[in-house]
Amino acid sequence: QVQVVESGGGLVQPGGSLRLSCAASGTMFSIIVMGWYRQAPGKQRELVARITSGGSTNYVDSVKGRFTISRDNAKNTAYLQMNSLKPEDTAVYYCNAATFSYRTDKVEDYWGQGTQVTVSS
Repeated sequence: QVQVVESGGGLVQPGGSLRLSCAASGTMFSIIVMGWYRQAPGKQRELVARITSGGSTNYVDSVKGRFTISRDNAKNTAYLQMNSLKPEDTAVYYCNAATFSYRTDKVEDYWGQGTQVTVSS
């Protein structure tokens, strides 16, 4: 079993910055991909950014040039640096870890509990 815990959300003014962190912990696993998703009220959850164990990244078009995902493989931690925040970035941000379990020899998916990001003046 893997636990995924996000931190770093909060209230910020438009144009401001926030840094989200996501830490995965457990035993007998390795992380394949870590991703950040978000869900605004009344909308579907969408992928914001993801990063592979090799460092390849993908971003949704609306955050390109403003958000940066990074990862510390030794700490099983991913970060999302969010700059030039806009009111439309307001959402609950969720971390996802796609992992390989050495216990079950299967790929297993884990989600964090979410952290609220509110961009408002």
